[in-house]
Amino acid sequence: MAVTLHTTMGDLKLELFCDLVPRSCENFLALCASGYYDGLGFHRNVKNFIIQGGDPTGTGKGGTSIWGFKFADELLPSQLKHGARGVVSMANNGPDTNGSQFFITYNKEPHLNGLNTVFGKVIDGWDTLDCMERSLTDVNDRPLQAILIKTVTIHANPLADEDKA
Repeated sequence: MAVTLHTTMGDLKLELFCDLVPRSCENFLALCASGYYDGLGFHRNVKNFIIQGGDPTGTGKGGTSIWGFKFADELLPSQLKHGARGVVSMANNGPDTNGSQFFITYNKEPHLNGLNTVFGKVIDGWDTLDCMERSLTDVNDRPLQAILIKTVTIHANPLADEDKA
């Protein structure tokens, strides 16, 4: 239930909440395992808010799920909240429009509770997250120097293990 995003700024280790939001985690893990995120950049970086990535077009408008279509939210605002730095959530453009994009919070963001599916949290690499937040951006919150996901390591994939049983 953990992955490491190896980025150009360092590593971020994420714990995933597969038992609580299985569809979102299945999508994320399958995209990671397929190499989908390898070489992709974080296209949006808003200090004191979030860093967002997972869009192969780099525009914030692209990306797809493993099923080839947008999928439904898994909102558990009483259990999974945007209540701390390092929360990992699906990015969307309205209800039930999840694809491949995700974001990581830099602060508590309670106004996102009930709007975006929380599916994980940062458990290591806080210095990397700090560096990401400090990186310079343009007026549209795009990083001036690319912040890329080089590769992803899956440490435990309970969904793949389930398929083997």
